[in-house]
This record gives sequence, structure tokens and C-alpha cells, in this order.
Amino acid sequence: MPAVLGLEGSANKVGAGIVRDGRILSNRRETFVTPPGSGFAPGPTGRHHRRVLLDLISGALSDAGLGPRDLDAIAFTRGPGMGAPLAVVAVVARALAQLWELPLVGVNHCVGHIEMGRLLGEARDPVVLYVSGGNTQVLCFSRCRYRILGETLDLALGNCLDRYGRELGLSNDPSPGYNIELLARKGRRLLELPYVVKGLDVSFSGLLSHLQAVTPKLLESGEATAEDLCFSLQETAFAMVAEVAERALALAGAQELLLVGGVACNQRLQEMLRTMCSARGARLCPIDERYCVDNGAMIAQAGWEMLRVGQVTALSDSGVTQRYRTDEVEVTWRD
Repeated sequence: MPAVLGLEGSANKVGAGIVRDGRILSNRRETFVTPPGSGFAPGPTGRHHRRVLLDLISGALSDAGLGPRDLDAIAFTRGPGMGAPLAVVAVVARALAQLWELPLVGVNHCVGHIEMGRLLGEARDPVVLYVSGGNTQVLCFSRCRYRILGETLDLALGNCLDRYGRELGLSNDPSPGYNIELLARKGRRLLELPYVVKGLDVSFSGLLSHLQAVTPKLLESGEATAEDLCFSLQETAFAMVAEVAERALALAGAQELLLVGGVACNQRLQEMLRTMCSARGARLCPIDERYCVDNGAMIAQAGWEMLRVGQVTALSDSGVTQRYRTDEVEVTWRD
């Protein structure tokens, strides 16, 4: 029963988790939180990860009741993501693999989300809607690849939410997107906003720039509240991804929609997708919110799948990349 330590650190969250044969034994995570209204730059984020990662690994081993000799591989995020945070995690993974004489497994971040979703969402062959701070894609599995049926043409959905949250000066703890969700629940007025769907692709840059332009005037005049603006943003953006997800279900002839990524925690998004799925006789497969947000356990799970078919990474080929598309990965562990 192989046990895999997974290390994640592609953005402002860094984590260490251990998985053994489909069982999550531990999952430790820390978030780099910046002041309200500000984002997170690669350098400071990488330095944060460097400070906390070894303690996270120690805690994950302790939670699992394991030592280094009980592990069978070290999995880490190769990309996509921010360069400095990715590099910190990769250096630690390479060092531990050599120190503990274990195989190294480089994991695509997006595939990590999908494999954790397949494990916890109990979906056999779903269409995947992957919505996070850095990625927005709708995918299905075919011929040893996760094929991208549609994606964002510019901003990721989570990035759109976060940037507007910072525009409003919302707290980054735990994230601007989450605080937008809380405000949106109190919104009462639906404003007409740009809605851009092109086939199975979506675009959020026009939606964001429009909101950034009109927000000061609407708030100052009292025509709309911050709650109304957040409500309208969510309703519009979520309708866009629900439309392309429904189109993908029809195209693939699928009966299951697997929802993964950090934005998958959003209850309103889940409600809209569940309504859409119910109307067409399909089933929504969300996962526990602890594993929607970037975490080490999802990298461990994908690494475990790769390890069992011998798909390991040579030390000389263990560099990171900020651009690593989901459909570049050969998924040899699935039929």
C-alpha cells in the first residue's frame, strides 16, 4: 500500500498532504495573506512558503503517524502557477527525495484538482468544470488525456472575483472571493453586466473592467450597494460557466459534472450548477471544500495514481513551469 507525500505551492497557499491507496491521511495548509486591497507578488509569496513548508511537512507526517521510511514517493506541483512559489516547493521536494532516497513525481496542478475530485466526488467519467484563481476550464477524459473543451480567453473566474474584491477593499482573509460571496448573499438588485460566452469559451475581462469603471459612481450615488454589485457579479459570471458546462455535458453525452478548484467552494455556484444538472437529468459532483482549495493531498493523490503506473520524474527533468496545460499530461493511469 504505497504512501505518497504531496507538496503544493503554486500560488498563495502552500500545503503538505499524505495519501495512501485512496485514503487521505493528512492535509496541512498555510495561506499567505496580504493587506486588504492588495494582491500577492511572487517574491514575498515564495519567501512565505519557504518559512512554513518544512513545518507543514513535519505536521503532515505526524498527523498521518508516519515517518520518512514509511513513504514511497514525493509528489510536487510542477506547474502551472507562480514561478517563485513553485520553485520553493520543487527545491524542497528534490531535496527530500534525495535525502530519503524516494522517487520524485512531478504533478500538473490542474490534474491534481481533477484526481482529488474523482476520488471524493465519486464520479466515474464526468465532464469537469475546473474554476480557480488561475484557471477556468471545462474538460472531459478521452484517449489518455483530459481534453479541454472550453476555457477562459483571458482572466480566470477566481482571479476576476478576487480582483473585484480588492477593488472594494475587501479582506484577503481567507480570500476576496469568499468575502464577495458573503456580501452577495445580501444583494437584492441584479444589474445588467457584460456577458461573454463564445461557444465553450468564456471571457471575464470585460465584465471586470466594466465593474471597475462603474462602481465608484454607483456607490457614491446610492444606485447600488456593494452587496448588489457582488450579487450581480456572481450571478453573471456563474451563469456563463453554467452555460458552457451544460453545453459540454451535451457534447460529451455525460451524466455527471465534477466541480473542482477553489471557486468550487462557492455555495451559489453549486446551487446554479445543481439546478442546471437536474434540469437535464445529470448529477453534480461537488467535493468537500477542504479539498477544493489548493492543498497538498490533491498532489499526493495524483502522485499516487502516477506512481502506481510507473510514471515518475527524473531529477534532471524536475524543473517547474508556469505554463503547463492540463491536456499536456498523458493520463496513463486511466483506461
